[in-house]
Amino acid sequence: MSTAATRELRAEGHVDATPDRVWAVLSDLSRMPAWSPELVRMVPLLRGGLRPGQQYVGINRRGAFVWPTRNVVVDVEPGRLLSWDTTSSGARWIWELAPEAGGTRVVHRRPVPRGTTLGSRLVAPLFLGGSDGHADELEAGMAQTLARLTAAVEG
Repeated sequence: MSTAATRELRAEGHVDATPDRVWAVLSDLSRMPAWSPELVRMVPLLRGGLRPGQQYVGINRRGAFVWPTRNVVVDVEPGRLLSWDTTSSGARWIWELAPEAGGTRVVHRRPVPRGTTLGSRLVAPLFLGGSDGHADELEAGMAQTLARLTAAVEG
């Protein structure tokens, strides 16, 4: 049964820059906290830079509640695709770039391929206002993240 917590979340828009320019900004995950309303920090755990298999600890915050996530990079296709799995929640975060007239179409998606984890189902109701409500907040936050990324690329 699909709920707001497990539905695919999505934000998309146009950036007035080439996919390579968007990629140059997007692929610096140390900058992601400047765009995301929930993410405080992304800390790489392995040497070797952004690549499939690289692991990050994400530090997230909602109000006074702060929690870590474990993330494993799945896809790195420069100028086209970046994705990672958040193993602590069951979510996959996907950024897709495609050239279009005058710039780049950017699609930011969050599917939950195998459903949310038990930990996520326990934490969300206690600290995040419920799983469905938090998913709605995440989707709004994804739109904000995309807008801030767009401003960073175009500015």
